[in-house]
Amino acid sequence: MGFDQGLSTMWTADEIAQLCYEHYGSRLPKQGKPEPNREWTLLAAVVKIQLTADQACDRSDGPVQVTKEVVSMGTGTKCIGQSKMRKSGDILNDSHAEVIARRSFQRYLLHQLHLAAALKEESIFLPGSQRGLWKLRPDLLFVFFSSHTPCGDASIIPMLEFEDQPCCPVSRDWASNPSVETSDNLEAPEDKRKCEDPESPVAKKMRLEPRTPGGTAHRQSFGSQEKGPNPPNVSGSNLTAEELASVTGMSPSGAQVVDVYRTGAKCVPGEAGDSRKPGAAYHQVGLLRVKPGRGDRTCSMSCSDKLARWNILGCQGALLMHFLEEPIYLSAVVIGKCPYSQEAMRRALIGRCQNVSALPEGFGVQEVKIQQSDLLFGQSRCAVQTRKADSPGRLVPCGAAISWSAVPEQPLDVTANGFPQGTTKKGIGRLQARSRISKVELFRSFQKLLSSISEDKWPDSLRAQKLATYQEYKEAASTYQEAWSALRKQAFASWIRNPPDYHQFQ
Repeated sequence: MGFDQGLSTMWTADEIAQLCYEHYGSRLPKQGKPEPNREWTLLAAVVKIQLTADQACDRSDGPVQVTKEVVSMGTGTKCIGQSKMRKSGDILNDSHAEVIARRSFQRYLLHQLHLAAALKEESIFLPGSQRGLWKLRPDLLFVFFSSHTPCGDASIIPMLEFEDQPCCPVSRDWASNPSVETSDNLEAPEDKRKCEDPESPVAKKMRLEPRTPGGTAHRQSFGSQEKGPNPPNVSGSNLTAEELASVTGMSPSGAQVVDVYRTGAKCVPGEAGDSRKPGAAYHQVGLLRVKPGRGDRTCSMSCSDKLARWNILGCQGALLMHFLEEPIYLSAVVIGKCPYSQEAMRRALIGRCQNVSALPEGFGVQEVKIQQSDLLFGQSRCAVQTRKADSPGRLVPCGAAISWSAVPEQPLDVTANGFPQGTTKKGIGRLQARSRISKVELFRSFQKLLSSISEDKWPDSLRAQKLATYQEYKEAASTYQEAWSALRKQAFASWIRNPPDYHQFQ
């Protein structure tokens, strides 16, 4: 554990952000990126942190040297509505950057298991203690990066009276028109006309803000609560200091809480709803939420909810758990420059599940480190809005999503509406009309891995019974399913699950 505990001294949040921004600029194609001055997108990635070879052998007291490598990356702001879902597993239901990055990470893990099974030394896996199982090398860990606060619970952030408003909303106000899609995670509640009126104080302020070439290191004031340790819990109450602020109208620092940043994600059926009252009481915190759709409701849980789930079940999913001795957890989450609250992030990712117990061996609520960088993503809504300032035309979210994995064959995947970009209606259903990170393609990669291993070396979970469908293979990962069941019963009872007939493909 010594390696993990020294985590914060090995890298800074800015180093992680800069590495991801550089990777985005140099390794991702122009295809799928936002159209300049008209579109914006979100970025997420998984970064591998590994001790340098000489230090892995010699644990001296000197400064720790590590290598940092992006192993998966995703961009995207959209998800499909319920009516567009398919039972063949060949469409991406959720193309938010965080989800694309995680699915791309699963593709990377599959490749690394291929290397391990072929006894290649460069794999991140070592043989486990049981037949057919592998474990992560002890000298490496993974950091998750997102250019923006995850949508859903982590995005419900108190807004203080003295704060500069970071950027004004581009999408329509949810309070007046809840059926409109909003792909952005956070929305300041003031009227968007302030942006459109060139003489408004907000628009003038945007023109006066200092700019930097490319926008990647552009800085702007987003309030004072984004750094420093968590405020202590208020005595005699289960509310955190910031949750109390949304009720009392006062922040821990004594400043007036005038409103909250809004999330477009809606409460799931069965959960208590938002009050939708004006001001700071608009949202109720701590709830499960689904991503908004354009008229057609989605079945995709918010990124805050998914990150909280990964913090207990791991990022590998059910299929890969067949080959692993322990889940693959994220050691840290780094967020880029944006409206941000340490308290809201901790509540959303850890706090809601911190009392979950009776989990199978190897599973547990992780004390993931949460940090923010001061570096703004150059293609974020705020950065593009600031650069375009006086340019005519409305700013819109980019419709495409890019997936990149550190794999040797076809690392890139560009999709729109859940299918590879350029797919026609007539082409849907064909092999070439599948994203490489779709359920059916990741399942195909899993089956390919299985067929490369002689049956006598298969893990016990795959030898016990004859399995055929995607659903059967997922259900047979018994420890994972036991952990998921415990999490649902104790914390996430209202989680929306896809019906089993969406997982019957082979």
